[in-house]
Amino acid sequence: MKIRPLGDKILVQRLEAETKTTSGIFLPEGAAEKPQQAKVIAVGEGKVLDNGERAPIGIKKGDTIILNKWGGSELKLDGKEYLVMSADEVLAIVE
Repeated sequence: MKIRPLGDKILVQRLEAETKTTSGIFLPEGAAEKPQQAKVIAVGEGKVLDNGERAPIGIKKGDTIILNKWGGSELKLDGKEYLVMSADEVLAIVE
């Protein structure tokens, strides 16, 4: 199934959670935090402005982004978990 986000929405998939701390301690599954990095799977066409034109989104498919731990709306498709979120919720793009 293909999903096409509307407006200024983007579809992302969270990257795997860290299972080991920087000091080398392995974390149990219940103690792992939600990862704040995600890969952009699809991008909408942009927000419609008052003059009818679309504002471009500065995020493209394939980008790795930083997002809030609790941002977006969770969605499960074909056994995979995704988030649909507004482009405004993205904190940064990893370069």
